[in-house]
Amino acid sequence: MSNSCPVPTPAEKQYLDIQDRAERAMLTTIYKAIEDASKQAAEDLRSIGSQEVPPAYEYFASVAHQKLFLLLCGADPETFMGGNPEIAAHILENGRNISQHYWVNGGDEPGR
Repeated sequence: MSNSCPVPTPAEKQYLDIQDRAERAMLTTIYKAIEDASKQAAEDLRSIGSQEVPPAYEYFASVAHQKLFLLLCGADPETFMGGNPEIAAHILENGRNISQHYWVNGGDEPGR
């Protein structure tokens, strides 16, 4: 049995290239929005003379993560209502699999 990947047709390659460009642009926008929100909150707090520590970058990333999780589950991202628990369970299992494969069992070794 061969473990090789099939060679995509020219049309499939073109589709994959378009999808990859769109994905990269989307992620660039998301990362920038998280960074901008973090910087904006810090600037706004400074501008009012607040001594409070601004929310960390990771806070805004977790807000985005939660809203996207709700969206994927079919729930209303504002009310949390209407989601599909089976989809939620699959998403959580995917996260658990990533953790096990890359961080628990895989360590820092490239290619694992």
